[in-house]
Amino acid sequence: MLSRRIETLKNELFKEKRQISLERARLYTESYKNTEGEPSVIRRAKALSNILSKVEIEIKDGELIVGDRTVQPRSGVASPEMSPYWILEELDEFSTRPQDRFEISQEDKEYFKNELYPYWSGKSLKDYCNEHIPQNIKDTVKAKIIALNQTDKGQGHIIPDYSKLLKKGLKAMINEVKEKINENEDNYFYRASLITLEAARDYILRYAKLSEEMAEKERNLDRKKELEEISRISYKISEDKPDTFYEALQLFWYISVIFQHESNASSISIGRFDKYMYPYYKKSLEEGIDIEFIKELLRCLYIKFNTIVALRSTESAKYFAGFPTGYTIVLGGVDENGRASVNELSYIMLEILGDIRLPQPNLSIRVNENTPMDFLIKASEIIRLGTGMPQVFNDEVNIPSFLNRGVSLYDSRDYAVVGCVELSIPKKTYGLHDIALFNLLKVFEITLREKKSEIGSFEELLEKLKENISKYVKDMIEGSNIVDMAHRQCAPTPFLSNFINGCIEKGMDVTEGGAIYNFSGVQGIGAPNLSDSLYVIKKAVFEEKLITLKELVDILESNYEGREDLRQRFINKYPKYGNDIDEVDYLGSEVLSHYCREVEKYKNIRGGIFQPGSYTVSAHIPLGAAVGATPDGRMKGEQLSDGGLSPMVGRDKNGPTAVLKSVSKLDNYLTSNGSLLNVKFSPQALEGVEGIKKLAGFIRAFSRLKIQHVQFNVISADTLREAQKHPEKYQNLVVRVAGYSAIFVELDEAIQNDIIRRTEHSF
Repeated sequence: MLSRRIETLKNELFKEKRQISLERARLYTESYKNTEGEPSVIRRAKALSNILSKVEIEIKDGELIVGDRTVQPRSGVASPEMSPYWILEELDEFSTRPQDRFEISQEDKEYFKNELYPYWSGKSLKDYCNEHIPQNIKDTVKAKIIALNQTDKGQGHIIPDYSKLLKKGLKAMINEVKEKINENEDNYFYRASLITLEAARDYILRYAKLSEEMAEKERNLDRKKELEEISRISYKISEDKPDTFYEALQLFWYISVIFQHESNASSISIGRFDKYMYPYYKKSLEEGIDIEFIKELLRCLYIKFNTIVALRSTESAKYFAGFPTGYTIVLGGVDENGRASVNELSYIMLEILGDIRLPQPNLSIRVNENTPMDFLIKASEIIRLGTGMPQVFNDEVNIPSFLNRGVSLYDSRDYAVVGCVELSIPKKTYGLHDIALFNLLKVFEITLREKKSEIGSFEELLEKLKENISKYVKDMIEGSNIVDMAHRQCAPTPFLSNFINGCIEKGMDVTEGGAIYNFSGVQGIGAPNLSDSLYVIKKAVFEEKLITLKELVDILESNYEGREDLRQRFINKYPKYGNDIDEVDYLGSEVLSHYCREVEKYKNIRGGIFQPGSYTVSAHIPLGAAVGATPDGRMKGEQLSDGGLSPMVGRDKNGPTAVLKSVSKLDNYLTSNGSLLNVKFSPQALEGVEGIKKLAGFIRAFSRLKIQHVQFNVISADTLREAQKHPEKYQNLVVRVAGYSAIFVELDEAIQNDIIRRTEHSF
């Protein structure tokens, strides 16, 4: 049972409607007006300093962990320096749009129109992209063959070096940069880094003074002591390294908030929290700190994660619905010697998730052959609660996949997750993991229409499809590199770069290539639908001669008009991916592998390589809207298969183990940027001790089958339909969308229906 403190703080999250905040935009713009002509990295540093020195701060009653991006929780923060255009277009639509609604005051609307928009029009990151992306690539984007992400928002998708922060403290980091400046007086990056580190110190001191003042006025003795402790801790960690678990948690959160102030980006993730926080946890226990107080601190931290949501455009919200912020924590895995790495804190973090039941943090576990069964049982118990967490990642394939990308064995064993399911090496990688999406099914549709009269065999169809994939991958690479350069020119992140290995040593921002590992991640979407469609063509057209390819394409272009009989035949007669049918499954594997091998040929502008993945977030709905009818029985505009590697909704008939076997036939070592498999269980399937044991055994089988990722929804379709009808009764119902969880009633109806239609498995 949650304490009154936590219940109150949790309820405060949803007490008011979500607002749009222009505070950061105002302070950022104020600074930029005063720094015209200075280098971009210096301007960004000074803008952050201005924000940290002036942004409104408060400490809410009962809080033990303090620090907020905005005073009102769950406010959407606008970044006109990225793109002022969509904000202007949607000023009057934020409160009524289909997905991710926000309120905005009339006063703020006028301020944006009259002050912010005129200044940023022509100067934003979006302007750079529009100016430099050639028309042929814009056409490819418009056709929904590819989607270029991060053209109008800050680029996160990174795991900072929190262990460096905790071991050194801010004062030591400041002194390190000062020494670098003495050696390299003309290096703008070092000067920018120092500005941001000193601003971070002063920002923490603002909270130290505020809590001190509040303690002096507080009449409740218990709360007075809490405020005095917050003040003591804040004064200390403004310079010195933490010694206790409480101090480490508070410093961790202050810095996390500052990352948000700098770039307003999603998926600045947490990494292996149970690994770098464990020494502080252990020390505090040894010094006699009550374990229940430690748990209360963690519950307060979980509340803090949920105060921050992402503000996206209407179009972007279709792809990333439900405000995902990407505060991803990874538990378990292996240590540097390859031994199972599970500790007491790993179990507690799972327990706290079970208590708090909120969408953030996006909790994950890493499993392998040596993962203790007790840990799998505990994770299974939390999964059964129905929040869609923890999601599960497989060391048995993910570690080798990094070795395949040239990452050292030591670093590969330390991998973690950013955002949804993107795989990354903590503190050493700037991976642009979500830079683009590639619509495989759209390329298939284009190939059929272009070549319907020329193709004489199934093998020839496959060859033409691969040629087109190669052609459009090249466009995606070129577009992605332009977006990458846009972030270098317009949005360097000197504060964040202090916490990525290699940047201080090289004197380079992460956007310049300062990190140890420099990847760009691009996702191939629609492989399951493609697998099913190719199999239908192989059988119905080229083997059974039921119909010619030209006749089939004509029927597809008419959206099966007058041929529902044929559509039902395609759906029901021919087996589908997800049912452990080799002949079907290997078709998708062949095409996805080709896509991966094409992607990995290319380098990015930071000297790293492109790496493929296969996950959709919620993009399977808008990308599906751009694809006509397909031979698997999809109607025009219908969604694609969810997740990335999940079977098309309702097509997996042979149970959850058959799904695993189908996915295992893909070359999962190639999708090193991350892939996603959704599995939905009925609550009845996991009832009792036996149900938990079955789920733990299922996870063990998943590990042995060398699949990268799996996640679960454990909730009945009837409950979800009831929540659609009576949302006021289900305000805290959390479900798994894609690589993240969200509050069900805050999702658009199309996404809700997608979740409802997913096959509900039993054992």
